[in-house]
Formats: sequence, C-alpha cells, structure tokens
Amino acid sequence: MERSAERTPVVELRDIKKYFGAVRALRGVDLALNRHEVLGLMGDNAAGKSTLMKVLSGAYIPSEGGIFIEGQEVHFASPMDARRMGIEMVYQDYALANNLDVAGNVFMGREVVRFKLGPFGVMDYPHMEKETKNLINRLKIDIPSVRQKVERLSGGQRQAVAIARATAFDAKVIIMDEPTAALSVAAIDKVLDLINQLREHGSSVIIISHRLEDIFRVADRMIVLRQGRKVCDTPVSGDIQDFRERVVAYMIGARNDFAEASPVL
Repeated sequence: MERSAERTPVVELRDIKKYFGAVRALRGVDLALNRHEVLGLMGDNAAGKSTLMKVLSGAYIPSEGGIFIEGQEVHFASPMDARRMGIEMVYQDYALANNLDVAGNVFMGREVVRFKLGPFGVMDYPHMEKETKNLINRLKIDIPSVRQKVERLSGGQRQAVAIARATAFDAKVIIMDEPTAALSVAAIDKVLDLINQLREHGSSVIIISHRLEDIFRVADRMIVLRQGRKVCDTPVSGDIQDFRERVVAYMIGARNDFAEASPVL
C-alpha cells in the first residue's frame, strides 16, 4: 500500500478545459505532479500557464475536467479550499504586507491566538516568532531578524519570506509564479537554492517561468503549453543549449509531442 501511495501523483489535473465566453484558454490539459518533484511550466504569453495554475489554486473553477489530490477527486470553489488541501501559490508580486514584520507575514491570516476575551483575541506573538525562526533556519534563509519589517528587505529576501509563508502549514504543493523575476543574479541563486531545499524537505513544486536557465537548473521535468494545449511533458535533460532549443521549438509550434492527440477545431 505504501509503495502504491508513493507512486500516486500528489496532484493530477485531467482534461482541464477553461472557457471565458468564446475564448478557450485551456483545451483539455493533463498535468501530474509527483512527490518530491520540481516541475517547470513554460509557454509563451497567453499559452494558458497562469490559467491552469489558477485552476489548481482554486482561483478559477474549470469549465470541464477534474482535479485529483493523492488520487481523490476534489472540487475547489475558492483559493481557501485549495489551501485547506495543501495547495499554496506564491505570486509574482509576493502578496506581502509591508507594514508587518517577517513573522507577521508568515502567519498572516493564520494568526495563533493565545486566548480570547469575548469577541477579542490576544495573539501569541512569542509562539509565532519562534515558529518563524525555526522555519527560516530549516530553509536556510538569510534574514537577520523575524521582527524586521518586510518593507526593509531586499527583493530576494521578500521572495524567500513569501515562499516560507507558503511552506509554513504543511503544503503538499507550492506553485511559484515567476519566482526570480526582477531579482539580482545573487538573489536568483538564493531563490533557486531555496527551491532545492523545499524538494529535499519533501515538498512538490511547480514553477511558472520565462527564464529557461532557472527551469534547467532546478526542475526535474518540464511541461510546455501552447495555445491552451500541452505540447511537451518530458524530463529536463541534455545541456543548456539543447534544452533551450527544444523549449523554443515547442513554444513556437515547431514541435508537438501530442499532435496526434490534439482535436481539430
């Protein structure tokens, strides 16, 4: 039974379709994410990457198709439903509160209450700070103090806080939307190291990125979307030049591993 559970994808999307009026954003996309895997999701603008991940994260309800968590079909009506099932998304703008410190951001919306006085509650700041320190240390994030305001952190540190928040509550899957956009080279290296740390600690990660070098460095497998369809689903292999040429070929339509299976519309 344990071996069977280990082989079951932690997340599976089957024949996902999403329509916005007459616009067909997703045209029957399948996606499976395995345990302890980093999956790179790529495609040109309007290929359907963000739409597919918004379906997985509960922001969009699919027009057709199913979502399966560890083999069981689930239905998400909101992002909160997805979070309760262990699906967390780290957005490109980080979605952090600048006026709060690191610990406050990690526990934002999930504050620990020490005790309640009628309708009022007293938050347990020492506990939240201790847990945030443990999380920061476990993920080897370079932040001097969990009491430091987020507005004073660098771009790379802010991204790290957003990732730490996503991992703080036993997430099964972490979705990252352009996690290295607008970061310095040094900060990019640290974020990619953090992604490797997440995999080592048992998380499964999906990265949406236009930076092919980043996908090549950390992803185990890549999926390429084009015009709402999956055209590639393969392990990341070869050298960087070969990898780049293959991805570009898929993105521009010169290659399609699923061409025979694609319906003619």
